[in-house]
Amino acid sequence: MNDLMWFLTRATGIVATVLGVAALCWGFFFSARETGRRLRPAWWLDLHNWLGGLALVFTGLHVATALLDGDLGLRIVDLLVPGAAVDDRWALAWGVIAMYLFAVAVFTSWPRRRFPRRVWRVLHLGSVVGVALAMLHAQQIGTEASTVAFMQGLLVLFGFGVQALLVRVLGVVSRMRR
Repeated sequence: MNDLMWFLTRATGIVATVLGVAALCWGFFFSARETGRRLRPAWWLDLHNWLGGLALVFTGLHVATALLDGDLGLRIVDLLVPGAAVDDRWALAWGVIAMYLFAVAVFTSWPRRRFPRRVWRVLHLGSVVGVALAMLHAQQIGTEASTVAFMQGLLVLFGFGVQALLVRVLGVVSRMRR
């Protein structure tokens, strides 16, 4: 059973990170209006929301499987309070903070109209920090972190995120110059 939980913990963490980066990229491309003319903007927004929601679901599954894995020896407080863990304090703290930032981004998207635009944008952009912290969490505590393939995968994900961020920032800068 412990091998199964170990594999599930790894898999859900990796999938959550990939989905988080995908949601981030789709959000940046959508907000930069760089989605092409083939599919309607509503489709891109729905896909962004769906990917973000799935990232949060897999993050929850990652936390649940980590808690159920007896070999890890994690307590619920270790998984919900940043810095509460005895072992790997910072690595777990990055993951906990990333989880909360994902949750804020997802759960404030539904009642978006109830927030002032600037407040919602700041809350939603916290997911960028969340994705970065999730990658840092994976790099520091992931069991595959010592493998070249895993690190290359993280770098590719990081590159996708940075490229999408640059598309968005350059789009804003070019609009400001007009």
